[in-house]
Amino acid sequence: METSSEENQNQRQDKRGCFECCIKCLGGVPYASLVATILCFSGVALFCGCGHVALTGTVAILETHFSKVTSDHAMLSDIIQLMQYVIYGIASFFFLYGIILLAEGFYTTSAVKELHSEFKTTICGRCISGMFVFLTYILGIAWLGVFGFSAVPVFLFYNMWSTCATIKSPMANLTDIDSICVDVRQYGIIPWNATPGKACGSTLGDICSTSEFYLSYHLYIVACAGAGATVIALLIYMMATTYNFAVLKFKSREDCCTKF
Repeated sequence: METSSEENQNQRQDKRGCFECCIKCLGGVPYASLVATILCFSGVALFCGCGHVALTGTVAILETHFSKVTSDHAMLSDIIQLMQYVIYGIASFFFLYGIILLAEGFYTTSAVKELHSEFKTTICGRCISGMFVFLTYILGIAWLGVFGFSAVPVFLFYNMWSTCATIKSPMANLTDIDSICVDVRQYGIIPWNATPGKACGSTLGDICSTSEFYLSYHLYIVACAGAGATVIALLIYMMATTYNFAVLKFKSREDCCTKF
């Protein structure tokens, strides 16, 4: 009986030790960085994937309806192709950067909470944390610009869609729908000598009814939302890295030279 009670007591102690170990490990999880990483991956994936397909659809719409001479939109095609290559680079960079920030979050969170004795703050570690803080701030400002830039095609497509909705609306009571036009040349997308450069009346309505227009319009909206999600993720990264860096600096106030 005594042996059985001792075994039960040992089992309870083992369970308690396992539970405390799990709680300790969960305490070292950088939840802010984890949420920011998931949000960043999702936002960048939406922006890059949807933006790439939307740009391809935009070129198809321009070539078919607004600029039928290849030389008129040759520069625009080159710029869009360059932007698609940039999208590949952005996706690759942020995949690696998100993983690095998450790993840095695990390290600094463990060091801040002093969960593991082997995780100690060093000058090199604090410099790396400070570098990530600075780089994240720069990327946050840059992505604010990307977010604003991604709203431009949404605005252009919305103007065209609202014009088509006016033509198709039975409440409009229009006598001459051919007088309602959308001139793409006024936005500077194609040169003024491009032909036809604009679409009017029923032709404009047919453009808005195509699958390329519908798909590109909604993909630009999703890409803009993805850019906004990435901005939010970088803001979370900023707060998490700045807090961890400040705490690490506070914990190591004494001069390292005095240790020798």
